Amino acid sequence: MKPPLSLLTLCLLLSACGSPAPRPDSGLTPPATWQSPHSESAARSNAQWWTQFGSPPLDRLIEQARVGSFDLAAAVARVRQAQAGTVIAGGSQLPEIKAASNANRQKLLRGKGYSQLDANSSNQAVDYFDANLSASYEIDFWGGKRASRDSAQFGLKASEFDQATVELTLLSGVANNYSKTLSLREQRRIAELNLANAQSVLKLVQTRFDSGSATALELAQQKSLVAAQQRQLPTVQQQAEDALISLAALLGRPVQELAPIDESFDHLQWPVIGAGVPSELLSRRPDIARAEAQLAAARADVTVARAAMLPALTLSANIGSGANSVGDIMRSPFYNLTAGLVAPIFNNGRLGAERDKATARQEELLQAYRGAIINGFADVEKALNSIRGLDEQRQWQREELSQAQTAFNIAQSRYQAGAEDLLTVLETQRTLYAAQDLNVQLKLSRLQASIALYKALGGGWQAL
Repeated sequence: MKPPLSLLTLCLLLSACGSPAPRPDSGLTPPATWQSPHSESAARSNAQWWTQFGSPPLDRLIEQARVGSFDLAAAVARVRQAQAGTVIAGGSQLPEIKAASNANRQKLLRGKGYSQLDANSSNQAVDYFDANLSASYEIDFWGGKRASRDSAQFGLKASEFDQATVELTLLSGVANNYSKTLSLREQRRIAELNLANAQSVLKLVQTRFDSGSATALELAQQKSLVAAQQRQLPTVQQQAEDALISLAALLGRPVQELAPIDESFDHLQWPVIGAGVPSELLSRRPDIARAEAQLAAARADVTVARAAMLPALTLSANIGSGANSVGDIMRSPFYNLTAGLVAPIFNNGRLGAERDKATARQEELLQAYRGAIINGFADVEKALNSIRGLDEQRQWQREELSQAQTAFNIAQSRYQAGAEDLLTVLETQRTLYAAQDLNVQLKLSRLQASIALYKALGGGWQAL
C-alpha cells in the first residue's frame, strides 16, 4: 500500500500549496483630504465614543443595549452560522474516512431457494459479519475546493463585519434616541414656562380689562395665545414618550421596564472629533470591510464554478475483513484501492450558466463595494458639513435668543406701565418662545451630527 499512500500525500501537498486570495481592489482613489473643514489636531481614538458625551446614564443604556438587543443577538448567531460554514467548506481539504460494521443473517422460510440466495433448504440459516475502514479524497487540481474554503472564510469575515455594523447602528440609535428624549423633555419644560408666562400676562390683561384700560380684543388675543401654548404641551409630551418607547425597543425591552431618566439636556456635551483622512475610512468602517469580504467571497465562488466544469479525480482506499462468525471476523483481511476520473460532458449548459452567474455576482458586489466606499465618504462629508453649519447657526441663535428675551422683558414692563400696546407683547412672546424652542432643536441637531460623524467614521471599530 505504500505507493498509493505516497500518491495521496503528494496530492494533499499540492492542494495545500495555494496562497491566500489577495485583497480585492476597488479601483477607486480616495481623495487626499475632506472637503468640509474639520479639526486636524483632535484625537482620533473613537473607542467607546459614546463616553465622550459625558453622560453616565447614556453609558448604562449603551451597555444594556449590547446585552438586550435582539438585532445584535441575531447578528451574533449569523456569525456562528458562518463559523460552522467554514468548517463544512474546509472538510473537503482532507480525506474523508469512514468506518462500518455489518451483521447479516439469512434464513429460508420455505421452498428450495434460488441462486442469488445464500440460505437454502439444507442450511436453514446463514450468518455473515464484516468490518471495513474506507478513505476517499478528491484531488483539488483546479483549486475549486480551496476556493470553496476561501469563500466560506470570507463569508465569515463578512458576517463578523456585519455584526460590527449592526452594533454601531444600534449604539448610535441609542445615543440619538436618548438625546432626542432629553431634548423633547427640555422643550416641554420651556413650553410650560412660556405657558406660565402667558397666563401671567393674561392676568394682567384681565385686570386692565376689568378696570377699563384694555379692550375685549386684547383679552381675546391673550386667551388665544394661552390656548395655543396649552396645545403645545400634549404634542411635545407625545413626542417625548414616542422617543422613549423607541429607546426601550433598541434595548430589547418594553418601555415599562425602562429605568427613569432624570438627566438634564444641558448636561450633554459634544467633543471635538478628528476625522483623519479619507483613505483611513477603508479600514475603519465595518460596512466597507463587509462589502470587501463579500467581493472576495464572490471571486472565490467564480473559481469554484470554473473548477466544476473540469474533470475531477477521486482516490479511495478500503481495508476490511469478513467471516461467517464474529470470532473469525479479523482472519480474512483485504484491501481495495480505486482511482476514478469524472468529467462533465453534457449538462445542457448548467455548469456554464453557474460560472456566468458567479461572474455576474462578482461584478455586482464589486459595484456594491465601490458604492459602499463612496457612500462612506459622503457620510463623513455630510456630518462634517452639518457640524460646521450648526456651529455657525448656534453662534447667531444665541444672540437671537438673548435679544428676544430682552425685547419681551421690555415690552411686558412697558405694557404694564401703559406705555405699550398688547400686540407688541404678543409678538415678543411668540418670538421668545420660538427662539427658546429653536435653541433646543439646534443643540439636539448638533449632538446628532456628532453621533453621525462617529458612525460615519466607523465608531470604535478597527479592522484586525
